[in-house]
Amino acid sequence: MTRRVLLAACVFAVLASWPHAASRLPAHLTDREFWQLSADFSEQDGYFRSDNLTSNELGFLNVIPELVSHTRPGEVYLGVGPEQNYTYIAATRPAMAIIFDIRRGNLLLQLMYKAMFELSASRADFVSMLFSRPRPDGLNAETSVTALFDAFGGIDRSEDRYAANTEAILAQLTRKHGFALSQQEQNGIRNIYRAFFERGYAVRYSPTYADLMTTTDRAGAFRSYLASESAFDVVRDLERANLVLPVVGDFGGPKAIRTVAAYLKSHGATVGAFYLSNVEQYLAQDGKMTAFCRSVATLPLDSGSTFIRSTSGRGSGRFGFGFAQSLGSMQGETKDCH
Repeated sequence: MTRRVLLAACVFAVLASWPHAASRLPAHLTDREFWQLSADFSEQDGYFRSDNLTSNELGFLNVIPELVSHTRPGEVYLGVGPEQNYTYIAATRPAMAIIFDIRRGNLLLQLMYKAMFELSASRADFVSMLFSRPRPDGLNAETSVTALFDAFGGIDRSEDRYAANTEAILAQLTRKHGFALSQQEQNGIRNIYRAFFERGYAVRYSPTYADLMTTTDRAGAFRSYLASESAFDVVRDLERANLVLPVVGDFGGPKAIRTVAAYLKSHGATVGAFYLSNVEQYLAQDGKMTAFCRSVATLPLDSGSTFIRSTSGRGSGRFGFGFAQSLGSMQGETKDCH
């Protein structure tokens, strides 16, 4: 009997740690599949009051230790907004990631990042491309994230490098992948990339990009997606496999989340984490919280499926701006929303 119990425990442990144990998600999407799924999941372009090219949530790392205790590698990550998603992706190691935003501009931002991930062999190459600065000597896989950003901080931007990188990014998307980007959308990517070139680390005045990447969690651990080569590789490998899908969608809308839910269910997948930022504040203001809850309830969830949300930092309230994150049970919070 003891041997049977031990054997069962070992089998359970292997299945729990095996990324594709119960999932039929593809290990790679073709360019056509990637583009079609992004279109199929998306709604009409919506409005938000700012472009949000970078995060303003400096405390976003603090929930990661608890988050990874709830989720398992090989599940599906859902999120909203710009680059903070990559850090949560690196931490949770999903089989697929889907990043929503009400603005099509965020989809263009995600495509810009996709091209840069694919074209970069390392973190240093990536930072060089992101800010159009020559790569300093002496950087390697062991370079700390603070040393990495200090090194690039002493290098001047290069207009020639910016021009060459812009064309490389657009060629990667339109020629290599064959994505049908209109001229207006290509110009949108140019404008986004220009902001990173002109403003440097201060794409957002505060926190800067360097602040976001070099901050630590409460225990003093560096956890951003550029904190280590291994974290960077998790995101880059998913991008190269066409498994980070940008989607235009209103969380309170009728289509995006529900269409994603149907796709994931058809592939036997489970949502591990859903990063919401502070979107719930706007859903509440617009009377869309019930619609959002009902849409989330259609997703394939289990007891470990976890919301990541931003709060004001003045308490544990559900809504609000700020730099404090909290976690919530997706299954528990939506069980009465069907």
